[in-house]
Amino acid sequence: MSHPSVEDIKINSRRLRGTLQQGLEDPVTGSLSFDDQRLVKFHGSYQQDDRDLRDERRRQKLEPAHQFMIRIRAPGGVFTPTQWLHLDHIATTWANHSLRVTTRQTFQFHGVIKRELKATMQAINAAALDTIAACGDVNRNVLGASNPLQSRLHAQVHEWTQQLSSHFLPRTRAYYEVWLDEAKVASSGEEEEPVYGATYLPRKFKIAVAVPPSNDVDVFANDLGLIAIVDSQGDLAGFNVAIGGGMGASHGDANTYPRLGNVIGFVRPDRLLALVEAVITTQRDYGDRVERKHARFKYTIDTHGVDFIVAQIQQRAGFELEPVRSWSFAHNGDRLGWARSEDGLWHLTLSLPSGRIADRPGTPHLSGLREIARIHHGQFRLTANQNLTIAAVAEGERERIDALVAQYALDSENNATTALARHAVACVALPTCALAMAEAERYLPDFVSALEPLLDRHGLREAPILLRISGCPNGCSRPYLGEIALVGKAPGRYNLMLGADHRGQRLNTLYRENIAEADILAALDPLLGRYAAERNEAEGFGDFLHRAGIVALPPYPTHRQIPVELHP
Repeated sequence: MSHPSVEDIKINSRRLRGTLQQGLEDPVTGSLSFDDQRLVKFHGSYQQDDRDLRDERRRQKLEPAHQFMIRIRAPGGVFTPTQWLHLDHIATTWANHSLRVTTRQTFQFHGVIKRELKATMQAINAAALDTIAACGDVNRNVLGASNPLQSRLHAQVHEWTQQLSSHFLPRTRAYYEVWLDEAKVASSGEEEEPVYGATYLPRKFKIAVAVPPSNDVDVFANDLGLIAIVDSQGDLAGFNVAIGGGMGASHGDANTYPRLGNVIGFVRPDRLLALVEAVITTQRDYGDRVERKHARFKYTIDTHGVDFIVAQIQQRAGFELEPVRSWSFAHNGDRLGWARSEDGLWHLTLSLPSGRIADRPGTPHLSGLREIARIHHGQFRLTANQNLTIAAVAEGERERIDALVAQYALDSENNATTALARHAVACVALPTCALAMAEAERYLPDFVSALEPLLDRHGLREAPILLRISGCPNGCSRPYLGEIALVGKAPGRYNLMLGADHRGQRLNTLYRENIAEADILAALDPLLGRYAAERNEAEGFGDFLHRAGIVALPPYPTHRQIPVELHP
């Protein structure tokens, strides 16, 4: 049976309504129709099934164990303690008793079944949150510097993440009708979408805003990256603009590849919304609507050429970009532990393995953060590296926070593991992701345990080597920016990628293909030994591999390393 294309589904969806109402009310199946499974993504949810149970359910002649992932829209990743308690309640009432921090600074719920999907969405709304455009062919959750309370500049940048998110939301009322039971208005099927048009974008679109010297959002991995530039008074002067970043690829398909964004110019804040709208509409009109694997903005740029796309953007915006201004990134990780901001408040960043917050033997993290939320008067902030900041803590409250952190072992990752483990990132992968070819989140602790003896042997326990694991080549964990990365090929087998830098400005390279753990460790052992013996002071592992000639830049058609001379 052939299915309609995603483009046809969008055209015929009545502005993303489809038959979602009827599908939710159908008690015969735990699934939605093929068309509605594509549309529900625009509402912030994916239909999945438990792949661990597939074979057994097939033998029992049962349909797959269908369930839904729900993703919150939270530009900049900010939550109040009250919202945290609401999210905790949702996780333990309708989901699988865990919260998961994503690499886009938001939460995902897993394990929600169809008959409880609407109640879960309404509970999210009751927390003054929503899931609109958290997935789908639209602008997704906007990333911002992890702690906007750090300085006045960070606060200004955070406000722009909010504005960008709000300005580029879809205008359709479908979300409110389907999930919140709002009455249809007379023209509800004909709402204008001035930015997206009738068929929205060819594929998803991602925006990130970074504040140098921290590239904690991996700004060059996004369709549109904005680098905040400060003026002489410490305020926001504007943004350098990068276009065409993206991590997705497909094994064996040379027409797909990860890509770093091109830095094309500088824009002042008062022109930012016009500039971003011009970027998005250029992708809307020139992106590939026939081959979805080739529909991201990076491929649009490579198909038509950077000069043509920049000319389109400037024409649509009505102004020319100014010359790029200098910037400098020091790293693309998170600063763990306590930090003080210029207003005198304190902020505690905790490492969360794969971003999963759950109660496990010896690490009751979900319960611990629930108790902190009950006494905390500040905010919770999520990082794009799947970590958590307990933000805006007064001096007199630090002791209470520290006591709860210790009581619930929330500092276990900070105190008892290597630097590599504290900064590792992994996607969800099996058992719920339909695209996963291998384990990632569930494999990360085992792989780290196997790798740590090598780090100890070579005296590298505190070397800040960036490890990323992905269950497939689509790149949700941004594996192509890992100094060491495993990209899933099949159960227990991975491509070993090496050589990205610690600033998020160079992609890594395929080093060994389709190998299992023993071969991965055997390949890494001598490289780690050479790094320990031959590295320069403060030299990163990826930088050493390039200097030593062990790896080279990857052979992607348009591979670019962000030029050093642009950020002296």
